Amino acid sequence: MSRPLKFCHLSTFYPPYSFGGDAMYLHRLVNALARRGHEVDVIHCADSYRLLHAGPPTQVFHNAAGVTVHTLKSPLGFFSPLVAQQTGMTWPKTNQILDVLMSKKFDVIHYHNVSLLGPEVLRLAPNDSDFLKVYTTHEHWLVCPMHVLWKDNERLCDKPDCLRCTLKFRRPPQWWRYTRLLEKCAMSVDMFFSPSRFTRDMHHERGFARHIEHLPYFVPPVEGASPDIETSPHHRPYFLFVGRLEKIKGLQNLIPLFRSYSHADLLIAGTGEYEAELRRSAAGLQNIIFLGALQQPQLQRIYRHAIAVIVPSICYEVFGIIILEAYRERTPVIVHRLGGLQEVAEESNGGFSYQTPEELVTAMERLRADEELRRTMGEQGFKRYLERWSEDAHLQTYFELLEGAAQQKFGYVPWKRPDGTALEVPTLGRSGS
Repeated sequence: MSRPLKFCHLSTFYPPYSFGGDAMYLHRLVNALARRGHEVDVIHCADSYRLLHAGPPTQVFHNAAGVTVHTLKSPLGFFSPLVAQQTGMTWPKTNQILDVLMSKKFDVIHYHNVSLLGPEVLRLAPNDSDFLKVYTTHEHWLVCPMHVLWKDNERLCDKPDCLRCTLKFRRPPQWWRYTRLLEKCAMSVDMFFSPSRFTRDMHHERGFARHIEHLPYFVPPVEGASPDIETSPHHRPYFLFVGRLEKIKGLQNLIPLFRSYSHADLLIAGTGEYEAELRRSAAGLQNIIFLGALQQPQLQRIYRHAIAVIVPSICYEVFGIIILEAYRERTPVIVHRLGGLQEVAEESNGGFSYQTPEELVTAMERLRADEELRRTMGEQGFKRYLERWSEDAHLQTYFELLEGAAQQKFGYVPWKRPDGTALEVPTLGRSGS
């Protein structure tokens, strides 16, 4: 038994000021913690979002009682995250972050994607000492300036050539990466998490020496399902793609296959900077339908009635939350045999992996033509989702890892007595305030 904990989560992006799966995971995690009675503060940077996106966010996200969101803004506007990106320093947002860290006695300070907060943010800390710092490797930022190990903006990275690659991406070089700043800042972190074994191993191969624990993602059950959930949303059998429409997601490699594949349609849910090019490529194909951005209740119905979800990414995906969303609806997957995708699919026996277009079409046909195989793989994916990738399973592992880190750091767990009874901890204010 333990008392409710106080968490502070720091990330560059947090919904609705966000783009990808890492921010969705963070939103799900902090709200799951709050619903279980924990107190959660979130620090994120609105200036970073506005640097990459013109205009305000278009989606609405709600937070549970117990979640307090601190949205960082600077009079310097988008220049502020550029300072962090270039120098590695957290200025000019240092005092705003310290104000939150000093506002109460946190038990856990959890870092996520902090690329535009600067590595120095890892060293910021309250005045007290019995807290944990943990970090989740949502991307490969610790070992790759471009985050995704995608070399020269055209292929998988086989070996580091970071200065040239950065220039190919038309980004200014991060000169602090040629110092020991990141290494020194990372020493302030007590434990690192990685969503996949692949990403953990890739960090070690690229020179990151710290121990990393495997903590896979989760997706919660969908609330408020559509009343017509059991009715297919499409008049023909279909495969499904869900995700950001970017070149590294590989959708451009699916479109040519459907020029000659007439047995089923391809439904595409998502938007992104590569969308116009993809639409041009699919022009005139009646069996490819772009759905745009959809909310989870809408996606649930589309997931449920798909023959399979295809995940064709051509980059090193860290995990693949889309796979879990498919499994949650008992839908099998077909994933490119690359990075963390293969790991999740094969661990569950909930689908196929492929290397070549021929292998992809073979997998598609097997699932389309064999209803029993499709049902079996969907059930296997769902079973593994409940065991390993559900909200309850994730939080159980999360707290076990936190307690192990506390035991290693302090020799005891600060939020538990030796006999298991709860501890009460007074609230601390910022020194000098």
